[in-house]
Amino acid sequence: MSRVQIQAVVISVSDTRQESDDVSGDALVGLLQEMGAEVREKLIISDDLVNIKETLIEQCGREDVNLIVTTGGTGFSPRDNTPEATLSVIEKEAPGFAEAMRRETAIKTPLSMLSRAVCGSRGNTLIINLPGSPKGVTECFEVVKPAIPHAVDLLAGRTKHH
Repeated sequence: MSRVQIQAVVISVSDTRQESDDVSGDALVGLLQEMGAEVREKLIISDDLVNIKETLIEQCGREDVNLIVTTGGTGFSPRDNTPEATLSVIEKEAPGFAEAMRRETAIKTPLSMLSRAVCGSRGNTLIINLPGSPKGVTECFEVVKPAIPHAVDLLAGRTKHH
């Protein structure tokens, strides 16, 4: 049984980021493409709780998307709302993703323990929150990358091991 094709949307959460300076979003697109995922769309949205929540719900409702990866909005500033928005829309939390990211990246970057990233699923779509810096995106993505294909397969109803 072949794997489900990963079809992703990248969402950069930032009040100030423009298309021309979305380094983290661009890095994430590259990382996803390197692993064989098809990136359907890259969005930049404001760090507003309602806006993030509505965007996540809308993107999870797409038939051609089974992975949403966010970058930004996971820290402690007053405008960091990505984890709260994600928690409000997911149906099943996947704490192992976030725990692994924090554990592995804290070795090199102690401040990564401040990340409040949340991961989980809504319907058959996996949602992963990543930090807003290119370094954080790359380090965290490398940690979770091996588990993404299997999680997407499980969400699609494919339970056989490959």
